[in-house]
Amino acid sequence: MLAVDQRPPIKNLISERRGLDAAPYDDVCGVKAMLVEELAGRCSAVLLDPHYAYPAAVQLVSPAQGLVLTLEDSLFSEDEGGRRSTSIDDWSVAKIKRAGGDAVKVLAWYRPDASAAVREYQHEFVAAVGDACRRFDIPFVFELLVYPLLGTSGHTQDYVEQPGKRAEDVIESVAAFADPEYGVDLFKLESPWPAADLPDPESHDFDESAVERARADFVELGRQADRPWVVLSAGATKEQFRRVLHFAYDAGASGYLAGRAIWWEAFQRFPDWNAMRAALGQDAVPYVELLNRITDADARPWTTHLAYGPDGVSLAGAGAAFRQTYADFADADDRGLET
Repeated sequence: MLAVDQRPPIKNLISERRGLDAAPYDDVCGVKAMLVEELAGRCSAVLLDPHYAYPAAVQLVSPAQGLVLTLEDSLFSEDEGGRRSTSIDDWSVAKIKRAGGDAVKVLAWYRPDASAAVREYQHEFVAAVGDACRRFDIPFVFELLVYPLLGTSGHTQDYVEQPGKRAEDVIESVAAFADPEYGVDLFKLESPWPAADLPDPESHDFDESAVERARADFVELGRQADRPWVVLSAGATKEQFRRVLHFAYDAGASGYLAGRAIWWEAFQRFPDWNAMRAALGQDAVPYVELLNRITDADARPWTTHLAYGPDGVSLAGAGAAFRQTYADFADADDRGLET
């Protein structure tokens, strides 16, 4: 799946190149429309934001593809206790459903060691989204990112992977939202290791001990999620993200939902629109096709995930009994599943 909902990373580069305090609206829309036009056709779903990408590019998304829309604001409040997320003004799960969205995506910053008040706020925020998604019968795609606390080394408000993050923080964050009360249907997760630190099992001199530790952390990440999950790129390079996929798919991930690893290099050509489009065709398209080949070969189909039982879910070819057998599955509340 292709992510084109980024706001600060795209706006910041555009404003810098234009020499302006703020990125022109038409520039941001133009970049996002080009990304969708050149790349979306090779993906099963596209993630758009309501500010720029939806109004500029929704007509470029095929009805045969999934349309995921962002709910969270890119702005957040922050103090020494941690970060508090919020929804985009004048935007809601109901509007996403009415706008034709097939799923709602929410990113929440989270740390197990944030203050109790911040953690309680974040839990209530996510639970409210889950309740709304249940009410409007739309899947909830939940993204988690750890971050450096205010005043600590490496603190930044940029949407970048935390270089010194600890695997246990990433894993504990997932465990904190795995309870059915939050209504998460699909987790969008970061690598438990900084992408730059992941060993390459295909190299001639890889550290076998590091490979085993990384593999164990990815397996635990999937175990805590306990439902289908995909991985995000968090600004990793192409090679780094390929390594993330190796470990994630080995641990049972069902795919990727990525943006900058795919198109960031081409975006560096802005404001030369022709050069940017050419770079997308020469570099980003082949990379997406590589990711898709890896995904087809190694990712775990979501319908065979452990959460759906040893036999998985039959979505087609069940014959006349389909509606009865599917209802039996959907009503399995004792397994903590959402209908």
